[in-house]
Amino acid sequence: MAERQRPKVYSIAAHRGFADALVAGLVPRYSDPQFGLARLTLLVPSSRARRTISEAFIRHAGEVGTPGLLMPRMAVVGDLDLDETLGPLLDPLGAADIPPAIDPQRRLFALAGLIADTLGDEAPGGATLLRLARETGATMDRLLVEDVGPEELVGEKVLDLFGSLSQHWQRSLHMFATVQAKWLAQLKEWGALDTAARRNRLFDWTAARWREAPPETPVVAVGVTSAAPSLAKLLRVVAELEHGAVILPDFDLTMPAAVWDELGRAGNAPGPGETPFARDDAVTHPQYHLKLLLNRMGVAREEVQPWHRRGLAAAPTERSHAIGSLFLPPEASKSWVDLPAEKRRLAGVRIMTCANPEEEAQAIALLVRNALEQPEKRVAVLTPDRALARRVVHHLDRWNITADDSGGRPLSQTPAGRVFLLLAEVMADGAAPVPLMALLGHPLVDGGMERGRWLSQLRRIERALRGPRQAGGLVPVARIVERLSDRHPQMNEWYALVEKALAPLIALGGNGELALADLLEALIESGEALCGDKLWAREDGRSLAAFVEDLREHAREAGFRLAPGDTGIALRDAMEQQAVRPPYGGHARVQVLGLLESRMNRAELVICAGLNEGVWPARGTVDALFAPPVLRALGVPGGDFRIGLSAHDLAGAMGAPEVVLSRSERDEAGPAIPSRFLMRVEALLGDLLARHEETAMVELARAMGRAPAAERYARPAPLPSPDQRDVDISATALDRLLGDPYQFYAGKIMALSDLDALDAEPSAPWQGTVAHTILQRWHEAREKDDSARLAPIMAQVLDEENADPLMRGLWQPRLEAALRWIEEQVTGYEERAVLAVEQEGAMTFEGVHVHGRADRIDRLGDGSLAIIDYKTGKPPSAAMVEEGFALQLGILGLIAERGGFDGLAGDPGAYEYWSLGKAKDDNPHGFGYVEVPLKVGRKTSGLEPDAFLPTTADKLAEAIGRFIRGDDPFTARENPNYPAYDTYDQLMRLDEWIAHQDDGEDA
Repeated sequence: MAERQRPKVYSIAAHRGFADALVAGLVPRYSDPQFGLARLTLLVPSSRARRTISEAFIRHAGEVGTPGLLMPRMAVVGDLDLDETLGPLLDPLGAADIPPAIDPQRRLFALAGLIADTLGDEAPGGATLLRLARETGATMDRLLVEDVGPEELVGEKVLDLFGSLSQHWQRSLHMFATVQAKWLAQLKEWGALDTAARRNRLFDWTAARWREAPPETPVVAVGVTSAAPSLAKLLRVVAELEHGAVILPDFDLTMPAAVWDELGRAGNAPGPGETPFARDDAVTHPQYHLKLLLNRMGVAREEVQPWHRRGLAAAPTERSHAIGSLFLPPEASKSWVDLPAEKRRLAGVRIMTCANPEEEAQAIALLVRNALEQPEKRVAVLTPDRALARRVVHHLDRWNITADDSGGRPLSQTPAGRVFLLLAEVMADGAAPVPLMALLGHPLVDGGMERGRWLSQLRRIERALRGPRQAGGLVPVARIVERLSDRHPQMNEWYALVEKALAPLIALGGNGELALADLLEALIESGEALCGDKLWAREDGRSLAAFVEDLREHAREAGFRLAPGDTGIALRDAMEQQAVRPPYGGHARVQVLGLLESRMNRAELVICAGLNEGVWPARGTVDALFAPPVLRALGVPGGDFRIGLSAHDLAGAMGAPEVVLSRSERDEAGPAIPSRFLMRVEALLGDLLARHEETAMVELARAMGRAPAAERYARPAPLPSPDQRDVDISATALDRLLGDPYQFYAGKIMALSDLDALDAEPSAPWQGTVAHTILQRWHEAREKDDSARLAPIMAQVLDEENADPLMRGLWQPRLEAALRWIEEQVTGYEERAVLAVEQEGAMTFEGVHVHGRADRIDRLGDGSLAIIDYKTGKPPSAAMVEEGFALQLGILGLIAERGGFDGLAGDPGAYEYWSLGKAKDDNPHGFGYVEVPLKVGRKTSGLEPDAFLPTTADKLAEAIGRFIRGDDPFTARENPNYPAYDTYDQLMRLDEWIAHQDDGEDA
């Protein structure tokens, strides 16, 4: 056995720039005149790090003028799913006894089945079961990475805690231990290993092999900070190799020993029976995970040596001192009071505070654009907020700066992924209008038809579908096509394509649990019918194809079944785990990176964006299955450990020559709290904070979006021409004409109407129309058969309207009760009879055509007429009528008085509102009552019945004289007491002038 060497562990300070400083030292140390660096093997933490180091080698070669370069081979050892990159380092024959890794999807479905068997009737179903299986698998991996065996779950340390845990944690721990035992038996039967377990085996095998027979060529581990025990043992062996070394990023060699001790145990239990992690460990400190790594490697802090090479983008030495002071633990932070100036220097660091994420993205884009004006200057935007990253990319695109977001987007947010999820929503919701229109309007969907033709038909359907929510399915669409096809025959072709693609999918939605593989095949067939090959094109389509094929294969093998309604949720959960990254080809000097991708990267200007609490750092998490004391007993770092990793990422980024720390004061949810890291920077700067504020780009961003100050908008008072004023007046329009003339102008003269929302809540007008249709048909049926009943007619009308089942369940019982009351009242008449329903009438009043529709007209016992109007809600009160509003019944009375209703003669003698609302008296049905809007009975206010028609005639004459035959302006909200609708509030720009009405201006 070769003599063990003193471990060679180095640190590259944050201010030096890891990748460039690394390459600057590796080239003279390991370069061979004939083979260059080809004999050197680098162990790197991630694929992105491999690319970063490769770019650093290229920059170095360009700097020193080397015409060509043989680079070292690089193997990824940090990522859990990339262990096979160790292949070139392993003897395939010697490692053949290590079983293969289990496929992740196969494991997911197998765990779901084991959880269902273990929990029995208490097991969740569908998407929730898959989510629990995914969490269980993640917890298993977490334990495996830490070399925690299943036997330790039932060891003394855990059993001693078990009784003190709440019942929830006890059940969770018991379930996990049971499932893990079953899972290990299943793995043994399959002859496979968990990916994390196989990774550990490979590390252990490599460490043992290199310890016994060291490799003849140099091996150097660079930038690896994972403290997994198996990897730490391998790094120890690498550090002891004759031509080996371990090079750590941003390890603080200047930290005082007292501060190092304050970080806590960090995996080093002080004695037997003690846990390797204490409750007061400073796990959020950026150096904590490096202390944990050194402890597990068995390397003392004093053995770590500085790497004396500098990178191309190095910052002043004082920056590392300031960064070290910045992240001191709580007790050590007291030294800030006496901290010398050279240890708090943050020259080159600026703080940028914006109002909101959009302004922040714009300001960052301006910083990038300004930096690119300087030749060869590189810019990196680092943020864990992918939405903010996408905003920055879009803002840069306006200047033709193509910046790739290397953090990628979840598959669920890509065009191809969105189509697949919309197909699942259409299946689950039975083609409800919103998901159906979203699917058919998706940019990838055209059914093989020319895109313009496809959208033309879709817009006609979407316009006709607007209105109250209807039951799902293609029935409403088919009715619209049938109605419009005479004028637009091409709609038949369009609908045939849609029906062929979606009808089989919609038919699945009404079933119970089906095989997930069959559901996926149905989604694929529908997607290809609507999108063609475009669904699988580009990087997102290729990622979707691989995802769906893998999921379908293992779902079929496991026989996993899922309710169609849960398919969209299950797919979204799975797609969120799949990142789609853009192909290369962006700007050579601009990078937009996530935190993982940013490690070891360096640029002359680094912008750390999204520095708000909950974003950077992310919120600390609690393991879903294990209580924190159990994790400490097992020797597993808690959820706050990742906060320390985020702090380390920021500390490394702050070593750049220029750094901008950016945040927004608000996010989508409201006011945002600054990151604890940013607040430390501000506290360290103290009185110097004002000198470090970046305001120029914020002001420029605001100026770009700042519109010139607009003059105060005047209260609308349009003056149409006499020809435009020459319109008729309906019985319901007099109120608007007198109370808010602008509404009459917009609706009648300009013929503007609001557009219903798609899948809107059932409105009062729609409910009124349905109720009127039911009553009209019932009255017409009674003319032929006195025994005609309301209930069957109501059901028929609601079926014709394709009313939403939920709305029917909530509203139909109330409607039916009120209709029964009407039925009982009308069939019980002895001294009055129904003469007409939905009767149109008209008259000429002062040269103007006035018309209206009476819901019902009865003949009273004395021969006079009763004018009746049905209301689904609260009818107008007598006080409103007295004020001059709600004169609809009065207009109808004037029409009746002048013989305006064909076939009806008689003077109006009664005016009644029949409300379908909650009864006010002892109505046994609970709904339905009659309201007379006049001063009758015990009422103390309102118009006398004899004054009703004269008053209505006066108001009608006033309206005609002022607005129809006169020249008065149609002033918005002329009468503030008028209970106006808000239909035209936006059109009249109400909010811009209503607040100034008390200023003495008729604005």
